[in-house]
Amino acid sequence: MRRYREKLAITRSAISSKIYLGGASILVLTFAGCATKNYVRTQTTPLIQHTNELEDQTAANHRSIQDVDSRATQGIQQAQTSATAADQKALAAGQAANQAQQSAQEAMNHAATLESVVSNLDTYRQVADTNVLFAFDKATLSKHDKEELDNFASQLGNTKSYILEITGGTDSTGNKDYNYQLSERRAETVAQYLAAKYNVPAHKFYLIGIGKDVEVASNKSASGRAKNRRVEIQLLSNAQNPNSQPDANAQGNSQGTMNSAPAATGQSNPPAANTQSSPGTAQQ
Repeated sequence: MRRYREKLAITRSAISSKIYLGGASILVLTFAGCATKNYVRTQTTPLIQHTNELEDQTAANHRSIQDVDSRATQGIQQAQTSATAADQKALAAGQAANQAQQSAQEAMNHAATLESVVSNLDTYRQVADTNVLFAFDKATLSKHDKEELDNFASQLGNTKSYILEITGGTDSTGNKDYNYQLSERRAETVAQYLAAKYNVPAHKFYLIGIGKDVEVASNKSASGRAKNRRVEIQLLSNAQNPNSQPDANAQGNSQGTMNSAPAATGQSNPPAANTQSSPGTAQQ
């Protein structure tokens, strides 16, 4: 009986010890789990906050990009609209200028000689003259040419009842008919410059294209040929007889006539200038 009680006491004691140890283990695990959760929460909370901040910043950047893109698109559309309007205005201005130039060119007098279109030419006297030179196969004015014409044009304002005889020439290189055309284009270039810059009326101009018919220097040398590639401009006035003007009927009959050789040289009139030049022909 005594031994049984001792065994029972020992058994109870062992059970109590196990229960105590089990409870202690549970408490340790509970506290350890809480500590781990607190640590994880402490470490992850800043990351979550930073992630949220990045998301907010990304959303703000996206809205900003959309706003910039919208404004850029509007700006591009406005610029395109303005450019289109400017192109249309420039086109209209160009067309108007071309029409004005064409009208002025049609109103200019083209003739073989001045005598053939001005019946009372003997009443005119020369007030001034000048000439400009052109590059090979060209009908464009250089800066120096424009300066020469500007100096010449300074006398127009003080001259009454005047006309301008503009004679274009070439050197001896190339086809005769082509050179007639080229000499006329050179004369027209000078007339258009004076008309545009100094408001000279178209009916004041008398254009003559003599091609290579009249030399001012020998065509055997490069320097001589350069001198022949010229336009001569004469300012003529009949101011001593203010009531005398170029014959209107003669002027009317001269419109559109493009004969090319002056009678003063004693040569016969060349064929009328053909506006189509031979392909591949570079003449002067």
